[in-house]
Amino acid sequence: MKPIQIGPVTLADPVILAPMSGVTDLPFRLLVKRGGAGLVVSEMIASAAMVHANHKTMKMASKCAGERPIAVQLAGCDPALVAQAAKMNEDRGADIIDINMGCPVKKVTNGQHAGSALMRDVGQAAKILEAAVRAVALPVTLKMRTGWDDGSRNAPELARVAESCGIKMITVHGRTRCQFYRGRADWAFIRKVKQAVRIPVIGNGDVSGPEDARALLDVSGADGVMIGRAACGRPWLLGHVIQALKTGRTPQPPPLEDQLALVLEHFESMLVHHGTDRGVRIARKHLGWYSKGLPGAAEFRSRVNRTADPNAVRELLRAFYDPAIERLAA
Repeated sequence: MKPIQIGPVTLADPVILAPMSGVTDLPFRLLVKRGGAGLVVSEMIASAAMVHANHKTMKMASKCAGERPIAVQLAGCDPALVAQAAKMNEDRGADIIDINMGCPVKKVTNGQHAGSALMRDVGQAAKILEAAVRAVALPVTLKMRTGWDDGSRNAPELARVAESCGIKMITVHGRTRCQFYRGRADWAFIRKVKQAVRIPVIGNGDVSGPEDARALLDVSGADGVMIGRAACGRPWLLGHVIQALKTGRTPQPPPLEDQLALVLEHFESMLVHHGTDRGVRIARKHLGWYSKGLPGAAEFRSRVNRTADPNAVRELLRAFYDPAIERLAA
């Protein structure tokens, strides 16, 4: 795995955090970036909501220098709105605009005819990509799937169209839209996309650690790796994957006392970013992911999910982690 160029942006280590709705908010992205990730990407942002200055959407688009280079992912089916949203994010300090043509959720594909639905209409997809590229001086990238279903795996075709529109990098999730997240990602098919274009191609799907990353790169010939769900509860994972790919040695997870400090920091940053009430609610899923595999995790999650007071959550965290830390120290 070598450095890649996305327009004027150089990624020294192309191991990238996937955009995940409801997960990759600013607090989480900053932790993953600090953990060593080569690039982190915002939650998917609806272009129409961005243009109409929806408060929740603007919060999703929050960014800061600590995550640079800043990549913002946009979704939409109207070229003019996607272009306008791209320009807004350029003006707000983004370094990369990513266009979503991979989201499989019915609300997006059926209700908005966006996300992976655009793989069924390459002509409309091209109009959106061309509009976004014309609207900004930033590099524009594309994330997609292998196709809509097994009978229409047209990712190589869309990749060639995207390259001709001026797209600077393509990420391919190795499943069709109709698979959602079932079955195995087809890393071998990603190689067909890599062979179709000259721009960098990133492989995505079923990468849970360094061995998977090595295998994806070998099988697909991709220029880098994108990691999504496996990073939930493990914001250090991408940095560890990079270290393992460089050295051949996989780092151990942080000691539990360091994990507790990180969890507490993450919890506090969610309260600041989202406000106390919403922050506590959003934190529940993250705290559940952090606790996975530790003794008493099910009971801890049950109690946290019923707790609205942040001080009580802090007490639950210490009561959960401290005995495990003491057992390891004994």
